[in-house]
Amino acid sequence: MSCGSPHDKNCAEVLVELYRFIDQELDGASRAEIQHHLDECAPCLNHHELDILVQRLVARSCTDRAPEPLRDRVLLDVRRIVQVQVTDTRSVDSMPWEGPPRTL
Repeated sequence: MSCGSPHDKNCAEVLVELYRFIDQELDGASRAEIQHHLDECAPCLNHHELDILVQRLVARSCTDRAPEPLRDRVLLDVRRIVQVQVTDTRSVDSMPWEGPPRTL
């Protein structure tokens, strides 16, 4: 999958790592590589901005920290879903790549 422009790292790979990028769970080199991609790819940047908006909304709405086992299970499930969506061409092609980020 691609946005149509050539990049060092393709859009599908960036989207798989986006949550880890937002949560600052990547090493410096990986963060720099994804940041470089986001700087030159508007569709991925829009997706990134939407994910940050959702993360802030959840943080504002949920003041209690989830128990660690629940938190770990949810994070694992989110990563699995993102991986499946990116590797399933039909799911990736149906992602909203056009227009500004959606708001809640």
